[in-house]
Amino acid sequence: LQLQASGGGSVQAGGSLRLSCTASGFTFDSYAIGWFRQAPGKEREGVSRIRGSNGRTNYADSVKGRFTISSDNAKITVYLEMRSLKPEDTAVYYCAAGGAGMVHWDLESEYDYWGQGTQVTVSS
Repeated sequence: LQLQASGGGSVQAGGSLRLSCTASGFTFDSYAIGWFRQAPGKEREGVSRIRGSNGRTNYADSVKGRFTISSDNAKITVYLEMRSLKPEDTAVYYCAAGGAGMVHWDLESEYDYWGQGTQVTVSS
């Protein structure tokens, strides 16, 4: 199973970016894919998660109403649409895959496979 994250970049506050996570080597219905981020000097935190089987989504409070996670199951690609970006959204963003039955979607330990990070920089 491999995950490839892309779409990061630099934007001004208030701008938008869309991240993509393309997966291969597994059946999406049996997994959930999450986005995490890690800012300099901070711990990695869960941002959002989507289950492949039913499309159920979860969001961190800090991004609710601004970020939207979606998936194209045929392409096994998960998107993270980020709007109204703030400087505090600056981080390296990672996508990860874990079993669909995970209990705590925002814990790193629930995920077995990780993609490389993509940098998002939001300037004020």
